Amino acid sequence: MIAQVLVEGLILGILLIGICAFGIRNGAVGMVHLYHQNVKDRCVELGLITHEKISKNSKIFKIVCIPGYLLYILVCVYGINGARDFWSGFWQMFVILSVMNLMDRFLVDDYWVGHTKAWIILGTEDLRPYINSEDKRKKWIAGTVGTVSYTHLTLPTIL
Repeated sequence: MIAQVLVEGLILGILLIGICAFGIRNGAVGMVHLYHQNVKDRCVELGLITHEKISKNSKIFKIVCIPGYLLYILVCVYGINGARDFWSGFWQMFVILSVMNLMDRFLVDDYWVGHTKAWIILGTEDLRPYINSEDKRKKWIAGTVGTVSYTHLTLPTIL
């Protein structure tokens, strides 16, 4: 069972990477809503995008991704894996979300954004790193606390 849950976490991480790849298919400015405000403002100053388009992209990202991730997790844990009690649901959700969090931190944030040119927006290079050490600290905390909180709050409503 643990191998299956790990694979489900890997698939969720791959979905995240796929969404990011889709978002930057025409350049990293397509995902500038994930960047700091100074990068967003510079992109608007350079005429690469408008604040309205940034806001729209952010809303679409949240409307599609968050419910999609949650639905995927619930289908895996309850539909496929057949969890029927709090603890079996909790540990499965925790593992799936933790694997995705690790992929996001190491593969997306550290490697893809930090060490490739794919996420560089021309004219904003002086504002790098796009994900600084404070961001990384917050993401590690949010990823860990968020995973525990989500699984703890979701399970009682499902069961």
